[in-house]
Amino acid sequence: MTNTYQPHSDNRFTFGLWTVGNTGRDPFGAPVRKALSPVEIVRLLAEVGAYGVNFHDDDLVPIDATPAARKKIIADFRKALSDTGLVVPMATTNLFGDPAFRDGAFTSNDPHVRAYALQKTMNAIDLGVSLGAGIYVFWGGREGTETDAGKNLLDAQKWMREAMNFLCGYVRDQKYALKFALEAKPNEPRGDIFLPTTGAMLAFIETLDHPEMVGVNPEVAHEHMAGLNFTHAVAQAWDAGKLFHIDLNDQSFGRYDQDLRFGSHNLKSAFFLVKFLEDVGYTGSRHFDAHAYRTADEDDVKAFAAGCMRTYLILKEKAAQFWEDAEIQGLLAEIVADDGAMDRFKGKYSPAKSKALKAEAFDRGALGRRGLPYERLDQLVVELLMGVR
Repeated sequence: MTNTYQPHSDNRFTFGLWTVGNTGRDPFGAPVRKALSPVEIVRLLAEVGAYGVNFHDDDLVPIDATPAARKKIIADFRKALSDTGLVVPMATTNLFGDPAFRDGAFTSNDPHVRAYALQKTMNAIDLGVSLGAGIYVFWGGREGTETDAGKNLLDAQKWMREAMNFLCGYVRDQKYALKFALEAKPNEPRGDIFLPTTGAMLAFIETLDHPEMVGVNPEVAHEHMAGLNFTHAVAQAWDAGKLFHIDLNDQSFGRYDQDLRFGSHNLKSAFFLVKFLEDVGYTGSRHFDAHAYRTADEDDVKAFAAGCMRTYLILKEKAAQFWEDAEIQGLLAEIVADDGAMDRFKGKYSPAKSKALKAEAFDRGALGRRGLPYERLDQLVVELLMGVR
């Protein structure tokens, strides 16, 4: 690799402890890499040029750690951050791994589990804020069903809403400068997960007591699992003012959650995503929620992490070239050409405008005969990505 696309802090590239720290275990095989401590992961990320590191509470401090062990782990982690200059922009709670959450956390049928989930999250919020986190992500991996006979769907929605309202109240009471970001996924590990898409999350947010505190954390793989266009979901979130955080990886459509290296599978989709983020001036973290192949050793894990960032930077450069390419821009100008004749119908409704519009005579045949050069335009984009323009 050359040094042309080296990351720097302005890129805000982050990884989770669970990403580069993944040991390669899967449902069919045991770990293939040694477990790294949080301190070792911080140093690895600093070596490859990352800006920050994020964590679930249990990634940093084991769920059964003693108070003394917890204190030492946090102190060592804090020192590693200070030594390397890495920051913690985001934190989250593991509400899916422990057997207590086998039927969900905030939507469990057991009120004791729902109360424990709130307690665990409040403690994790305290930890995240103490380490600098400004965004707190919620992924409801166990919030769902295998059989709808087992759960009242309206009760589950109510319990989820009550939990988010409670936690918003807690953050406000503590005067934390913290925002929540909800992460959607259609399935896995549950057969069906509640609020399965970014659009569903956006609708749910508007039912909360403090919707201004809550946005979304869309993930490439999760929308692609459902066969959806991820960039469209991101655009909807941005338009709503709710793109608080983003998870970058890659994914084959319709498969299990693969969490592939960013840009490694759907390169054109990755390009349009990067282009969108750069075009609108997104300033949040660019978080890589991905895992190295199970075949990787520690050196290959470093190559994986570096590759995520390098691909983003290459695609960022390609996005700039898109706007500088005269032929591409010429086609775009042709596509969106406006002779101003319809200006009088634009904007807000008025009785006079509606009357004039109803009286307008349109040449429907001419409208239907106009072709649009999308084949030529898309081919130019392909050639741009292939490096021949």
